[in-house]
Amino acid sequence: MNNQPIAQGDDRWLIALDVDGTLVHDDGYMSAVVAAEVARVRALGHEVVIATGRSAANTIPVIRDLDIDGGEAVCSNGAVTVRIDHTHPRGFEPIEVISFDPRTVLTELLQYLPDAHFAVEELDGSYKFHKPFPAYALGDVNQETPLEELMQNPVSRVVVLSPGHDLDDFLALVKKAGLHSVSYAIGYTAWLDISPEGVSKATALERIRADRNIRQDQVLVIGDGRNDVHMFKWAQAGGGLAYAMGQGPEDVREQATAVTANVEDDGVARVLSGFEGILFTRALG
Repeated sequence: MNNQPIAQGDDRWLIALDVDGTLVHDDGYMSAVVAAEVARVRALGHEVVIATGRSAANTIPVIRDLDIDGGEAVCSNGAVTVRIDHTHPRGFEPIEVISFDPRTVLTELLQYLPDAHFAVEELDGSYKFHKPFPAYALGDVNQETPLEELMQNPVSRVVVLSPGHDLDDFLALVKKAGLHSVSYAIGYTAWLDISPEGVSKATALERIRADRNIRQDQVLVIGDGRNDVHMFKWAQAGGGLAYAMGQGPEDVREQATAVTANVEDDGVARVLSGFEGILFTRALG
């Protein structure tokens, strides 16, 4: 049993963890070593916050696997923040849902990506899509609808899948589309997440950090994708630390304080197992 004192007040850290490619493998598997290290740093009194592009409904199973009950989670790349409550029928209660009108964005993208697959995340966390997505991508609550129906209501996210393009072509087309009214991040190859303007994992995490009165320089974040770059920059701007997973794209790794091992080699566990060393180094100044 760990005999270290429980962190309180200014000693607490906020540790934000991405899910896919960070906590879990491509097939959804989470290493027991990773789960154990997350539990260990939580037991030391630090705030562990999941920060993911997944919807809240798709995030809760991972949170349950980590045995986290209570606190908040950042979902949908910052557009949705929920309070974790396993007594609730859905396992969570929404705290904040930021939305935007998808019509202009979808109309712009259709000019350049007429064959793409589009989906929208509704404010209740369900999805509508007009062409098929991978089974794991949209969770259990989703409905195929005509394209026009994707544009009818405010949404918290637009997802674009364009299987016919490689990454460079896709980036060029997205840039040409000029998505000025929203924020966006390329996830996987030919995959685009579009969020409300100015919204990212970083904006949601900053609200949580401020609410918890955690010092800006006592933030540690871990992620693997382009939707984590804002989070990296936010952590480092306040004097905190950002770790990129080893398998992440080079342009993501370049934005981090340091690079850990691949998800298959338990990169998160390697960072967290050295957490006391990080604290010791910080104390030395």
